Amino acid sequence: MNNISFKFLLIAITLLSSSALVAQHEYRLKTIVIDAGHGGKDPGTRGKTAREKDVALKIALKFGELVEKNIPDVKVVYTRKDDRYLPLDERAAIANKNKADLFICIHANANNNPAAYGTETYVMGLHKDEGNMDVAKRENSVITYDENYKERYEGFDPKDPESYILFSLTLSAYKESSLIFAQKIESQFKSRAGRHSRGVKQAGFWVLWRTAMPSVLIETGFLSNEKEEGYLKGEEGQDLIASGIYRAFKEYKTQVEAIN
Repeated sequence: MNNISFKFLLIAITLLSSSALVAQHEYRLKTIVIDAGHGGKDPGTRGKTAREKDVALKIALKFGELVEKNIPDVKVVYTRKDDRYLPLDERAAIANKNKADLFICIHANANNNPAAYGTETYVMGLHKDEGNMDVAKRENSVITYDENYKERYEGFDPKDPESYILFSLTLSAYKESSLIFAQKIESQFKSRAGRHSRGVKQAGFWVLWRTAMPSVLIETGFLSNEKEEGYLKGEEGQDLIASGIYRAFKEYKTQVEAIN
């Protein structure tokens, strides 16, 4: 190879390397979908006076407003902004259709033990204990509101443990990113909102399984706990939970954009 050809080769390699570096840093987290759990004919779980669908919607709208106000370059899409019923498959479809970079489901928890309290953030995965499975069963059971739900959801039965084998056949490609975001959420709940964090957990949630992006399901607290119910239905509690999710999102956005 003569000197001229060699120089051209070096220039070409340099240009290609530079292009790769530019492309590497062009990633921006542009769109998030915020999914307020339940709604309409599906109230979700209940406390003495509060309903999950109402608590989830108020926190979802507060979180979305923080993003819209402070990070205007991020497009915020809501699966619902009012009290309406929305099937799980439509919620996932909204996220996929909008090519979301992140899918965030907001819920409230319940337990037969009224002393249970604290926050939990779930990612799609195989449940490691019955408690996680119970939460997944309860949240997945909303599909029974849909006509011909077994056909619509490909034979999935939320009450049948064998149905959850389906999830084990397709492990999410976005699990690592989902875990990073989930950990940030629980950290914010603990350090900023002063909540008791029950940690990041894995379970088979149909709506997370069907989304083609990093996704989490946040259980903001237990409506079955009278004290926590009061916190979750109050303006201050909702503000603190929403701001915790927002701070976690801001941290996550900064981290993934720096990596990519």
